[in-house]
Amino acid sequence: MRSLLPRLRRPVPVKAWVTDSRLLLAAKTALAVGIAWLVARLVPGVADDYPYYAPLGALISMSPTLMSSVRMGAQTLISLTIGIVLAGAVIIFAEPNVVTIALVVGIGSLIAGSRWLTAGGEYVPVAALFVLIIGGQNADSYSIGYVVQMSVGIVVGLVVNFTIFPPLTVGTAVSRLVEFRALLARHLDEMASALDESWPPQHEEWASRSDLLRDTGDSVRVALRDADESRKGNPRARLHKRDLETDYSDLYDLESITFYVRDLTEVLSAAVWKKRQFDADVPESLRAPLAETFRAIAAVLEARNAGEDITPAVEAADAALETAIAHLDEQSDSAHSSLGTAASVALGARRILAIMRLRTEEAAEE
Repeated sequence: MRSLLPRLRRPVPVKAWVTDSRLLLAAKTALAVGIAWLVARLVPGVADDYPYYAPLGALISMSPTLMSSVRMGAQTLISLTIGIVLAGAVIIFAEPNVVTIALVVGIGSLIAGSRWLTAGGEYVPVAALFVLIIGGQNADSYSIGYVVQMSVGIVVGLVVNFTIFPPLTVGTAVSRLVEFRALLARHLDEMASALDESWPPQHEEWASRSDLLRDTGDSVRVALRDADESRKGNPRARLHKRDLETDYSDLYDLESITFYVRDLTEVLSAAVWKKRQFDADVPESLRAPLAETFRAIAAVLEARNAGEDITPAVEAADAALETAIAHLDEQSDSAHSSLGTAASVALGARRILAIMRLRTEEAAEE
């Protein structure tokens, strides 16, 4: 197979990591930090001595979704309070020294890892350490200033995140789902081309794409989960309504299809290059019918991406598969070992079509 090194050495495009949503979040974070610094200077009392904690609070509260911002802000304040209480216990019942500081930080680290503090828990030992070391003799006023200014910053961050284009990633998740279907369709088309060519075929990329298919499915599931969370408490969700349950169902189907496609990839790779741990062969007379079946299945995925009724495409794929099976039956006198691989490929295609056919039946019942 061709070496993948040239592809791996290509520089990562700037657009790949500097996306519009990332730029927006960066701009909002910068704005929130600036506002928090200005507001912090206006806070009366002892908190006025610690204005630098407000920008930190704003920075902490800025997350890709509103709910994650709320969760991060709330749990950070809870963590600060717990840390301050731990530090207060040392001041009241003992005195800050190497042993007590280390003990408090250890206890704080244990609490930070609890399942109740999934976000911001690391501030439990941080707060305890800051109060004991930085607060010192003024631990009480420092604690008040610390919590107040962090609260100011978190509130500013939440307000900015809520009022300025609150993040809604439903569109991004749907686009990833469409890209996943397109990737599967292209993969099937390339396998069909490999079956049509003289072996070994010139097109080899499909043979090393199995892990990419699996990873793409995982990333789409994460994108849908993030999109679902981005709708919670988001006023923009009322203007951009979408039933993500349908998208989750589509993803489940695609993940099931991917399982069989990866299996087909492994079997065909073994038949083509004879470099796998098992023997496989596809008789030349059966390659063209199987190739047409793969193309027909890819056409179903393309029709779904185009928003068309996939029933005709599924029926065409069924017909192509039946033709391939008929050719397979005609070869029943051939060596069993050579037909076994073709039969396995046909079975995988049948399972994929069963998933697609079930979706058309459910759509017809609605």
